[in-house]
Amino acid sequence: MNPETNVQFSLVAIDGPAASGKSTVARKLARRLGFSYVSSGVLYRGVAWLASEQNIRPEDAKAVRELLRKSEFKFELCRKELLFEIDGINPEAFLRSEGVNLTVSAFSAIPEVREFLVAHLRSFLTWDNLVMEGRDIGSVVFPGTPHKFYIDASPEVRTQRRAIQGQRDDLLFRDTADTSRRASPLTVAEDAYVIDSSSLTIDGVVDEIVRHLKQQGLPEAVLLN
Repeated sequence: MNPETNVQFSLVAIDGPAASGKSTVARKLARRLGFSYVSSGVLYRGVAWLASEQNIRPEDAKAVRELLRKSEFKFELCRKELLFEIDGINPEAFLRSEGVNLTVSAFSAIPEVREFLVAHLRSFLTWDNLVMEGRDIGSVVFPGTPHKFYIDASPEVRTQRRAIQGQRDDLLFRDTADTSRRASPLTVAEDAYVIDSSSLTIDGVVDEIVRHLKQQGLPEAVLLN
């Protein structure tokens, strides 16, 4: 896939808070549609990991900007999923560490970090049809896509899911940080289709999204049901 092609593809945006199930839903939906899957969150986690490796705190925005300027980010789609390296290192094994969990929201709130990563996220749509998930995909990154979904769940269900994942982060703190930041806060796009996943299976959520995509006339959803 050539990142320099001008061909534009279809984009399905999946937004929602932490532990709402959006990542699992987005990945499974992408496979069902034959689209590539992209998680914006892993890129923000990558920045948080990189900064922690350099002992840079999110309060030092100047140092974070300099870090982004001098670091080399490489991206590619491989087997319909996004892979990336920072300075020649694949950070995947470190992205769910407790340190990253505790700081990713703060790093994500830095406007220059969001500007830097949003530019990359938008460029990926020149590579393939995408299901992209995050917190501002439908509201900021691709506000023009008609295919916007917001996945939510009750705080109790989300806490249970986080525990099952073996992660320890304060969801209330994450929610407050994500919804109150000045740069691209977590919000429900006005034209997003909202799904409460609290009592639904992953397949149930995916089925609901596909039904809605068919109603919207997305050709790939109709053809690949």
